Amino acid sequence: MVAVVILVALAMVIGGVLGLAAVRFRVESDPLADKIDKVLPQTQCGQCGFPGCRPYATAISAGEADINQCPPGGQATIDELAELLGVESKPLNPENGAESERPTVAWIDEAICIGCTKCIQACPVDAIVGANKLMHTVIADECTGCDLCVEPCPVDCIYMLPVDELAGGWQWPQPQADTRSTNNAAVETAGNGQ
Repeated sequence: MVAVVILVALAMVIGGVLGLAAVRFRVESDPLADKIDKVLPQTQCGQCGFPGCRPYATAISAGEADINQCPPGGQATIDELAELLGVESKPLNPENGAESERPTVAWIDEAICIGCTKCIQACPVDAIVGANKLMHTVIADECTGCDLCVEPCPVDCIYMLPVDELAGGWQWPQPQADTRSTNNAAVETAGNGQ
């Protein structure tokens, strides 16, 4: 019982010290970087030259990066960043990639996949699952369509497909008007020999 009381007291002291340290050594974030980060598409693809959207937002805020380096966000994001920062909008930098007309998702042809894991290593959001020397597949809901998994594939089994209509958004067609009574009348008429 004494050991339990000592452990509880120790946990409370350590918790209190950690709480005070969190308040005392809190790092204030840059409010402009926060606003920029909210505009970015959060694909974490790295096509901008930074390891994710937050580092890119921080670099834009510090004046170390231009606003036109985000292919997934495209021209709409560039225009919104320009408006937020009060600068002139400019076209997407072609060195960072091209804007896709429609959202895409990676698809792996599992019959061709050799299980090299190079696509898994390239995916910044862990949307590809599989094991070494076994086939891989893409979790479509997690895929941001950044296209970074296509190039490292040695057998070219990864395709970027447009997102048309996912199963989650699909609706059954509305039922037609109830025609049972007219069908029953037709069957009765046929059964009577008329």
